Amino acid sequence: MTAAHLVSILGIAGASLGLGGIVVSHVTPDRTVTVMLLEGAGLLCLAVYFAGNWKRLKAFSDSRSTRLGVNNVLAILLMAGIVVLVNFLTIQHDGRWDFSETQHFSLAPQTLQVLGHIEQDVRITVFSHEGTESFLAYRDLLESYTHVTSKISVAYVDPEKEPAAAREYGISRMNTAVFESGGRTIQVTAPTEAQLTSAIIRVTGEHSKRLVFLEGHGERRITDRERKGFSTARAKLETQGYTVARGSLQLNPGLLQHADVLILAGPRESLAGDELRRITRFVTEGGRLLVLLDPRTTTGLDEWFAQWGIALGPGIVVDPGDRIAGGSPTALLVRRFTDHKITRDFTAPLLLPVLQPVSFDPSSAPNVAFTSLAQSSEHSWAETNFDQNAAPDYEEGRDTKGPFALAGAVTRKANPSDPTGAPSMVVIGNSAFAGNAYLMFPGNTDFFLNAVAWLADESTLIAAGPRASSFAPFIPNPAQDHILFAVQVFSVPFLLLVLGITVWRRRRRL
Repeated sequence: MTAAHLVSILGIAGASLGLGGIVVSHVTPDRTVTVMLLEGAGLLCLAVYFAGNWKRLKAFSDSRSTRLGVNNVLAILLMAGIVVLVNFLTIQHDGRWDFSETQHFSLAPQTLQVLGHIEQDVRITVFSHEGTESFLAYRDLLESYTHVTSKISVAYVDPEKEPAAAREYGISRMNTAVFESGGRTIQVTAPTEAQLTSAIIRVTGEHSKRLVFLEGHGERRITDRERKGFSTARAKLETQGYTVARGSLQLNPGLLQHADVLILAGPRESLAGDELRRITRFVTEGGRLLVLLDPRTTTGLDEWFAQWGIALGPGIVVDPGDRIAGGSPTALLVRRFTDHKITRDFTAPLLLPVLQPVSFDPSSAPNVAFTSLAQSSEHSWAETNFDQNAAPDYEEGRDTKGPFALAGAVTRKANPSDPTGAPSMVVIGNSAFAGNAYLMFPGNTDFFLNAVAWLADESTLIAAGPRASSFAPFIPNPAQDHILFAVQVFSVPFLLLVLGITVWRRRRRL
């Protein structure tokens, strides 16, 4: 065996001994002596190898190909260093970018506003199996929350591995998040942004606002799960952190005690005089009122509204320009909103079926300010001779021409010269829009919740609700429907026919 072969064998042995020392150090970290012997022997063998091949290595390093290779290796190492540095800075500063079209992975402005006003620590404990869909949903959302504020701390507990912790918090179902702050505890069972944000509001607030739905006059009931019921509205309000109650002023005269907002959801019978007096006292003492009144109903509220300069009706609003194509002429698809806190930045249309106009006379109530929230178009009119079996038609001198206010916000001013005032009332000439059949329509939920939030003086909730990955459909009005029909049925087939004839004639000439 020549010396060159021996040196090569020592090089292979040195590399093998060095690699063996690394493996032994990871497998049995306590065998330090063995590791040192292996690494020392390997280092000695490699030293002999390099010494025996010094002239060959020197010649290799002086070649042009080696220099180019070294430059390439240095460039790769430099790029790797840049990538490592960028990742290190991103981790240190927690960089986040959301390039999705709907900003689905970003927190809603409502949530950001809530998190920015937290003054006390909130501890959140999530009881869920790691790796499940609900666990991942909680983790992704709460990581965004903790990124915004340091007031929130999150812990994850597997109730099957730690049953004592589950019993301590009284956890009865999987995928439950417990919010704790200032001695108050609230449980959430759905990993949605709306649920988490409302839980933070409730657990950090001094008290939750109390909403009362009046009953006893044929109103829509919050316990009714049918199409006309308000059970969906109640669920939406409760997820916003409100306390929702219901009752009759005749059966319970103290119903309005500790109430913040009274809601009249489509009464169909007249309110008694003593009920109106209690409502008047409630509003005078600072209570707020949300009135949803359907047309062609008798409520006995006309004279009471006249004291505020408000009148509803007469007639049903018909708007040929703003309605669902092919639908009822009285089912309005409203897209005209004013610059008010309730409707600011609204983009989704509002569906208001069978609606009466709302008007205001400032001369009869100088201390009241009225702001229209939604408007009909200039082509609308109030149909007073409405027949469901016939298409409504405008009659000059009998029907009133629009545009109309379809909903209004009422404030009571400290003096007639004061342009602003305290919120007192929101009046809408329809109640069906907030029923189970229509509340999930784009725009209806935001409009209803924003109206309640404005009345309840919950400024942090007056924004588009936390975003969900829902599809907002395009709903054309009659003019748009005619255009789409013409394009789909006539224009496209005609163009294809012309193109086919052109190609056929050119081929015949060949």
